[in-house]
Amino acid sequence: MNPLLALVASAAGYLFGSISSSRIIARRVNPQADISKIEYPVPGSDDLFVTDSVSATAARHHLGTRWGCLTAILDMVKVFVPVLACRLLWPGQPYLYFAAAFGLVGHDWPLFAGFKGGRGESPIIGGLLAIDPIGLVLTSAASAATGLVVGHILVFRWAWLLYLIPWFWVRTHSPYAVGYMVISNIIYWYTMSPELIQYAKMGPKGISPTQEEIADFFAMGKPLGRAMDRLSILALVARAAKKRGQNQ
Repeated sequence: MNPLLALVASAAGYLFGSISSSRIIARRVNPQADISKIEYPVPGSDDLFVTDSVSATAARHHLGTRWGCLTAILDMVKVFVPVLACRLLWPGQPYLYFAAAFGLVGHDWPLFAGFKGGRGESPIIGGLLAIDPIGLVLTSAASAATGLVVGHILVFRWAWLLYLIPWFWVRTHSPYAVGYMVISNIIYWYTMSPELIQYAKMGPKGISPTQEEIADFFAMGKPLGRAMDRLSILALVARAAKKRGQNQ
């Protein structure tokens, strides 16, 4: 591996990742919108669930679903482009992993926006679309299946991030590929920690949000959470047990 090329790939990934799609779209659509903060009331308490991620989630909340979707796509593209370029320019070399990892770093701590960015789910997906789209699809399917079995929307959403670590090892045996996914997980969970800490504190306070409410807190959409409340394996088992109890 050439250290200079690794540096070039890292710099390109970081600079592309630093493009703040949510801010660009907000300035075009509604310059008065403050996309730096989202607050959700927590049912059954006076608390607010607060997130300060400047991302597609913020764009969807403040500008509408279509603008949030466009932001997510642009956040994928800005990492996909340098990663794909590295894959095409230096096939068989690990530089694409440097571009992908630093694309995520740029998104979370953007040079052009005061080092205040998002959490990084869309950039991770963008990098994986250039690195291993099959792995992304399969681990996402496994993540959804696991979430349905355990009946939790956050497992449904995030298990694929963890599954990709063993997937890369089995598929590539490359320490660069595995290292990229480990680093991506560390960065992602670190940046998500303010929201996760708020969620973890609900239990000791006696707050038991439904999957629909959790989906709303984490900007996944209430319909998906509502479906989890009704259709997960645990929900179906609980409903069947309740029905049997009523019939006895």
